[in-house]
Amino acid sequence: MAAVELLIGQERWLHRGDFVASFIELVPAAGSGEMMAFVDWRRASTRLKRGQLVCSSGEGQLLQLCASLAEGVPVDLGNALTSVDTSTVVLVAEAVLRAGGCADPARCGQDGGAR
Repeated sequence: MAAVELLIGQERWLHRGDFVASFIELVPAAGSGEMMAFVDWRRASTRLKRGQLVCSSGEGQLLQLCASLAEGVPVDLGNALTSVDTSTVVLVAEAVLRAGGCADPARCGQDGGAR
């Protein structure tokens, strides 16, 4: 969930038709039938590493960070964070807090670290 929220917060990838068509699948949810979107993080990461997904360095690093959060794809955190702008670093920090169990990153740590 944290990876998807990071992807949504960054916005650029979701506005790319090639990314959406190649790596996002819509399926009906069991029971309700509501449409749900799934991202094929590993395939996107592999295509990016092979140079088959053209983007800026920062966009590529953000996609790798998402894949790492979602699927455990290895990423060089130092390299990734120095390749994105400050607002994206904030989005990444919030995603990491969510992945760690903090439902509201703005409030994490205010109550002694309780989740």
